[in-house]
Amino acid sequence: HGAAGATASRADLVLPPPAVPAAPVPAGADLRVPGLGPFLTPARDFYRVDTALVVPRVDAGAWRLDIRGEGVTRPLTLTLPELLARPLVEHDITLCCVSNEVGGPYVGNARWLGVRLADLLREAGVRPPSRGGPADQLVARSVDGMTIGTPVEAVMDGREALLAVGMNGAPLPFAHGFPVRMVVPGLYGYVSACKWLRELRLTTFDAYDAYWVRRSWAREAPVKTQSRIDTPRPFSQRPAGPLAVAGVAWAQHRGIARVEVRADGGPWRDARLGAADGVDTWRQWVWPWEARPGRHTLEVRATDGRGEVQPERRTGTLPDGATGWHSVTVDVRA
Repeated sequence: HGAAGATASRADLVLPPPAVPAAPVPAGADLRVPGLGPFLTPARDFYRVDTALVVPRVDAGAWRLDIRGEGVTRPLTLTLPELLARPLVEHDITLCCVSNEVGGPYVGNARWLGVRLADLLREAGVRPPSRGGPADQLVARSVDGMTIGTPVEAVMDGREALLAVGMNGAPLPFAHGFPVRMVVPGLYGYVSACKWLRELRLTTFDAYDAYWVRRSWAREAPVKTQSRIDTPRPFSQRPAGPLAVAGVAWAQHRGIARVEVRADGGPWRDARLGAADGVDTWRQWVWPWEARPGRHTLEVRATDGRGEVQPERRTGTLPDGATGWHSVTVDVRA
């Protein structure tokens, strides 16, 4: 009954149009280079990293969200129709997982539809710590018991932190958190992107460690600037001559100002950037390379919107995200 009811409830869900629609993706954001994925990642191709062995199938009709805790003067309990009756905001946001190695696949870009989280929190009486609020951590709890802790300050600082109900124009897929999930630009998923959301509890970082923090990951984890070469693929063989080197770079909520590529440790060269779709999404980039016969190593680095260059030093993903330049070795034949 449960799964069938959930499937029917998703099939029946009609998302209201956004009160604040996103602008169209700018012409030129998608460079359409062969071997480079689309600018907006289809839901079926979007990465999934979670601890759910079986994807929860939540019946939208039975879904409730509770908002309570420290500094909440008006606790809220919302049904899905009550949530959908509020003004919905559409915003393009790139998500990435803290467990993504340099050059890894756990990043995707989608058009999200949801309610502004800050508005709900203010309605519940919440003030951020900078305004004297007692809670500095927002703990999101999913229907399967997962807990994800997010800085209250970040979700109330004006960024488009959303309780998302839609992804790329459709209700959330079950694997991506139907009926409601959190999305916060600029923070890794494990400190922001709770799926199958059922409760928001306001507390402090001192008082409570969420699931991943108990497992040695950092309490706070802003996304680090990263860039990736998607084409040519590692150890591929290519004929000599002009070759498009292309990929993506991201520094959510700061934006990408520059991407540079070099071959065989030579001088850095500026790649051409795709058009920017705000500061919360990745940017595609392409660099024309005159490939000569032999084995070559290509490297990439990005500069964020604040002028900070992606560090060269390689670090692992623990405790707060990998750093280092992505490199690809390619064989060019005469």
